[in-house]
Amino acid sequence: MSGIVREGGDSGVLISIKAVPGAKRDEVSGLLGDRLKIRVSAPPEGGKANTAICRLIAKELGVRVQQVEIVSGHTNPEKVVRVTGMTPGEVAERFGI
Repeated sequence: MSGIVREGGDSGVLISIKAVPGAKRDEVSGLLGDRLKIRVSAPPEGGKANTAICRLIAKELGVRVQQVEIVSGHTNPEKVVRVTGMTPGEVAERFGI
């Protein structure tokens, strides 16, 4: 896992991601250094890409969108996402990392 997915205390699991807005399709592209690369077709304007990232992560992990939120990097491609209701091991297993 190498710090990509880590325990967030009472607040759930924290995932370090590298966002790529404006991609051809929404997908989890795998690892990029110490981050999980997430591509979304939504543009970065008005929080559209952030919303798409949360939806994609929720879908991939099988959780509700309300359980996924961006906690840092709202205007930066390097973000930290919090997922509640899962353990770091479960998240790592679902993403295959």
